[in-house]
Amino acid sequence: MLRFIKITDIQDPAVDPYERLSEPQLYHYYEPEPGIFIVENLRLIERALHAGYEPVSVLLSEKLLRHGTAQPVLALMEELMPKDREDLPVYTADEEIMSAMSGFSLTRGALCAMRRRPLPSVEEVCSSAKRIAVLVNIENPTNTGAIFRSAAALGADAVLLAPPCSDPLQRRAARVSMGTVFQVPWAVIPAADWPEKTFGTFAKLGFKSAALALKEDSITLDAPVLKTCDRLAILLGNENYGLPDEVLSLSDHTVIIPMGNGVDSLNVAAAAAVAFWELRRRN
Repeated sequence: MLRFIKITDIQDPAVDPYERLSEPQLYHYYEPEPGIFIVENLRLIERALHAGYEPVSVLLSEKLLRHGTAQPVLALMEELMPKDREDLPVYTADEEIMSAMSGFSLTRGALCAMRRRPLPSVEEVCSSAKRIAVLVNIENPTNTGAIFRSAAALGADAVLLAPPCSDPLQRRAARVSMGTVFQVPWAVIPAADWPEKTFGTFAKLGFKSAALALKEDSITLDAPVLKTCDRLAILLGNENYGLPDEVLSLSDHTVIIPMGNGVDSLNVAAAAAVAFWELRRRN
């Protein structure tokens, strides 16, 4: 059952995960087991619950409770709680306490700490996918979140992250994604497997690879050869310096989005949306 606990001091240790712990500290919260992450606002909390993530605690403004806005999400939490689970703490605070917290305007008065889950392998994520996005050194969480949102909307079945990439469960990434990071299957490519072994896995699973790159020998995004690929891995590089030469040499195709008006390229998140739409499966 839910156990409501009123917070009267912003220095209360119960608020630490929401206010004072950094993303790396949250990531290692239960080390060596997977850590926790923070979800902002009721809509995203609901999406994470439906995706099977387990809540650790909740922090709500008392205003949301008074207006009944939070009741559907709280009822869903109680419904999904395992029967042998101890009480779930629901911390509540008045507007003064909540307003003193950093980022309060973005949370809309609702925060939830949730357990991370062990990630699937690359093979598991790719097994039933036809279109996958491979993010290479995408460091900006805003771009990561936007790419996940486009993947969900425009036909990419899964996302792979080649290290180092920003964490999809980071607060900003999850918020920008509108919760699609909980919906789209994803995995982190082990550093030891990148890139040679990973490209071998692509070949074994029947994937062709298309790397978005500003190269003279690149084909255009609408090239007929890309339309015939049953399974396709779409590689997207760093916002500043693109994909490494080693990755380009292993890719089956290098691909360019034709530009006009003297513009050489799009932001990686915008380029991803264009590529997902153009390269989506049409049958």
